[in-house]
Amino acid sequence: MRTLFLLFSLLATNTLFAQTGVLKGRVLANNLPLSYASVNVKGTGKGASTNTKGYFEIKNIPAGTYGITITSIGYEAETLSITISADNPVVHDISLKEKPSKLNEVVVTGVSRATQLRSNPVPITVMSKKEIEQHVNNNIIDAVIKGVPGVSAVTTGPNISKPFIRGLGYNRVLTLYDGIRQEGQQWGDEHGIEIDQYGIGRAEVVKGPASLTYGSDALAGVINLIPYIPNGDDGKLNGDVIADYHTNNGMVGTSVGLSYKKNNWKYAFRATAKTAHDYQNKIDGFVYNTGYREFNLSGIARVDKSWGYSQIGATLYDNRQEIPDGSRDSLSRRFTKQTYEAGQDDIKSRPIVSGDELSSYRIAPLHQRIQHYRLYTSNSFKTGDGSVNTSLGFQQSIRREYNHPTVPEQAGLYVVLNTINYDVRYNLPAFGGVETTIGVNGIYQTNRSKAATDFPIPDYNLFDAGSFLFAKKSFGRIDVSGGIRYDNRHISWNNFYVGADAQTGFGKQALLPDTAGANLQFPSFKHTYQGISGSLGLTYNLSDRLLLKANIARGYRAPNITEIGSNGLDPGAHIVYLGNRSFNPEFSLQQDIGFIAYLPDMDIVAEAFNNNIDNYIYQAKVNDADGNPVIIVPGNSTYQYQQSKARLYGAELTLNLHPQSIKWLALDNSIAWVTGINKNQQLIARYGNAAKYLPFIPPLHIRSALKLNLPSTYGLFTKLNARLEADSYANQNHFYALDNTETYTKGYTLFNAGLGFTIKPAKAATCFYEFFIQADNIFDTAYQANLNRLKYFEYYQASPNGHTGIYNMGRNISFKAILHF
Repeated sequence: MRTLFLLFSLLATNTLFAQTGVLKGRVLANNLPLSYASVNVKGTGKGASTNTKGYFEIKNIPAGTYGITITSIGYEAETLSITISADNPVVHDISLKEKPSKLNEVVVTGVSRATQLRSNPVPITVMSKKEIEQHVNNNIIDAVIKGVPGVSAVTTGPNISKPFIRGLGYNRVLTLYDGIRQEGQQWGDEHGIEIDQYGIGRAEVVKGPASLTYGSDALAGVINLIPYIPNGDDGKLNGDVIADYHTNNGMVGTSVGLSYKKNNWKYAFRATAKTAHDYQNKIDGFVYNTGYREFNLSGIARVDKSWGYSQIGATLYDNRQEIPDGSRDSLSRRFTKQTYEAGQDDIKSRPIVSGDELSSYRIAPLHQRIQHYRLYTSNSFKTGDGSVNTSLGFQQSIRREYNHPTVPEQAGLYVVLNTINYDVRYNLPAFGGVETTIGVNGIYQTNRSKAATDFPIPDYNLFDAGSFLFAKKSFGRIDVSGGIRYDNRHISWNNFYVGADAQTGFGKQALLPDTAGANLQFPSFKHTYQGISGSLGLTYNLSDRLLLKANIARGYRAPNITEIGSNGLDPGAHIVYLGNRSFNPEFSLQQDIGFIAYLPDMDIVAEAFNNNIDNYIYQAKVNDADGNPVIIVPGNSTYQYQQSKARLYGAELTLNLHPQSIKWLALDNSIAWVTGINKNQQLIARYGNAAKYLPFIPPLHIRSALKLNLPSTYGLFTKLNARLEADSYANQNHFYALDNTETYTKGYTLFNAGLGFTIKPAKAATCFYEFFIQADNIFDTAYQANLNRLKYFEYYQASPNGHTGIYNMGRNISFKAILHF
């Protein structure tokens, strides 16, 4: 009997294995092979990507009839019904049609659920991984700036870029990583975005208030950076290796990404390391203390089932970023370094920095160290015709700024920020053609100072909760969407005392009951901010290629911690911040109108906006009654936050030419313009035009790029592409000049060029290489961007060479190679 049972089991097993088949074929577009297209067998979790010649193969498919879906960015999806036989492989050649435009692309940012770009009335721009890679940069925000008109950044050296959208930045721009809001002390000028630039596969940018679905801190818009997961055959390890080198600051970047999928599970992992010495330009030479060293780790695991999906992810970021201060020898203009503490330091007697230090990869004693850890999960559960989406995340940001030259291991600033993110939303079944979503989301946050000597902000607790309702419906050619939201943010802190360390003489936090002789730097505070925001917009589909969009939105933002609570030195920014705890929340009313045309030979996107803000908060330098700068801490500027009404208005125009008769040629053009008006009438009446405009407003920006893309194969080389671009910024005459907070900025034009190609070894089945060569600022133009904080790092009233402040990076040639396997 046992023998018969074993025989029966073997026969059953062989029969089971025999009932599987193979699907293979080729995907074409315009009669040419289409590489990296995705082919998926519905209901099995099996799929594959086409190779560089358009071929694919999917094995071990149980016999039966299935829906086969073939997708590729820029092409219309194709679904076929195919019967899989166990006897013979099923071979299919499939042709995809190009989409008439990008309008059918699906976006997930700024909406309640995934939706087509064409039906969303809010201005959204999408950058693909290919577009990101073609702009070799020192950080991910710089790549977004080059690809999205209307986005700019406040910079502090090449590795610190804080995004601004249409003239609004800091906590008004919400940065997301895979849908989870990024929390890492966004209030600081020198606090960058703590995200691995090599690990991003897609960027979605919302231009305009997105408070409806994200709450406070999305007054200006959202940048959602979505991680890249290499796609490949089931049961095979796939990945990429990236090597990147920049000549100007010697930046060396390496990154390894791995992915694996089996049945319904996907796994991805990435490790990145970057290091750079000081950057250089022809006015300043090497700019002392602008080097950095950065490490990143990230991992994602995801399972897709019939009930929905579940994903868990984790990231680790560790960056040592040098802190420039701009001190120089008054005659030679060579950079000097601080060697004594503030009380004994003499700016005129500082030693000159040696050439070896300027070109060294060793991190200088004066630097900041930022560590950011994140663990999060995102889930979707089907509930009949509806679904429930949830996300939960924990982040910890540890920031230390070392500014004591005699005791380099002593941090001047040492803060630990812990944040819990939560989001729950229910997508109701469609009723009467109306898709409705209700949800609640927010954060719980604590910030604590550790063993520091400077305390710009108090230790605080923050709880933020908001609920919203969002709905959309189509009426023939018209798509309408909108909703309403209520937010509640509670922030509080206890009395915070600062005394003096008897041994070192540095400041230190004094804890109750031992506060004798200490100063009450932050009296206790407790307040609740509330706000109602909403949005209503429509899209009118003139045709498949022509759209009109209009949207009106009320945005809301609670004041951030520095605006209401700051009272001390931020060592890395060299700024003493003074807040005002009586500030009210900001409320904006913005109108957007847009025209979009994706024609056979050209793309036209024209967008205009008008934004009126109540209780707008901005930082301004403080002068005394005699017009001299107020100096609270020697060698550092003093800024006090102000609040008034404001208006911002402007437009973006994109005109991309891609004639069908010359498919390998394209000419992309964009222009972005914004004006920020300070509507504090009392201030303007007293000081005139000096106070007329808002600070941190970018000038008129024009970009033109001539692109060549050759689809044919030339021996080992394929996908040859080249780019020549002109990047122009006009003079910035409209700036906040009161107390010399800002000064006039001269316009400039930078010329850049790039070359890219792919090499596919003849004997390699799936392995191929991509190469990018880029030259930025080809003519080594000396310039200062008006949003470059280093422009204002100057100790002297006059300069022997006529140049003050620090200039931006000079010519830089970049080389990047990517091995895909």
